[in-house]
Amino acid sequence: MIKINNLDFAYRNTQVFKNISLEFEKGNIYGLLGENGVGKTTLLKLICGLQKPQHGSVTVDGLIPSMRQPDFLQNVYFLPEEVITEDTTPEKFIQKIGDFYPHYDFALFNELMKELEVDLSKKFNELSHGQKKKALLACALSLKTDYLFLDEPTNGLDIPSKALFRKVISKYCTDESTIIISTHQVKDVENLIDPIVILDRDDVLMNASFAEIIDKIYFEYGPERLQDAYYTEMLPGGYINVMPNTEHEESNVNIEALFNAVMKNKETIKNLMK
Repeated sequence: MIKINNLDFAYRNTQVFKNISLEFEKGNIYGLLGENGVGKTTLLKLICGLQKPQHGSVTVDGLIPSMRQPDFLQNVYFLPEEVITEDTTPEKFIQKIGDFYPHYDFALFNELMKELEVDLSKKFNELSHGQKKKALLACALSLKTDYLFLDEPTNGLDIPSKALFRKVISKYCTDESTIIISTHQVKDVENLIDPIVILDRDDVLMNASFAEIIDKIYFEYGPERLQDAYYTEMLPGGYINVMPNTEHEESNVNIEALFNAVMKNKETIKNLMK
């Protein structure tokens, strides 16, 4: 489990986090959402030990990431949005780093490359941006770490590749693994992520499963804009209205509408979900 308690972090004079606390439990694929600049990438770096808290604590299975202990490092992998790769093939790249990860599976890497439709014979600099991202995803998943952190993984992928991304993530996530996906492209991962974490400047507005969200919030699809909705948006054929679920009715979560509702009603929905 990842535990973050009373965390403060700033870059020089820019405060990013102030006294935030949250947890990420094993066996889930988390969606980490927030507007530009709220610290999604910074949070992933803090969890990986690439940044150090200025106050408070971050622990992963009881270990402190910033201490960079071998027992910690062999169980986490962070795939940033942009990766500078050597003039080599993905196969040679993963063989070079795979020795540091006890559960690394080269056969799985080959299987993933085929499923993601990446040419095994090409070097990184011969691959398109999207193909390179899929190759790096194959590398990351083949390490079989307990914790995998993906920063904007679907940026640059075409529509078929996004479908393949969702397929392999769903297929290779286990009950013992935790994946955190930081993204602006919520539609790319809408049927993949659960729970959802929504960050704001100096705050965590939501950390909830779909079941918890549906229990408190109702997504009404109808012909009219409802005035008492947290958020309403015109769709083809009508409107989606995000409402308090006073009658505890079942509905389907629309993540984009949820995010917009939270941004327009920060304190109200934050208190509602406590």
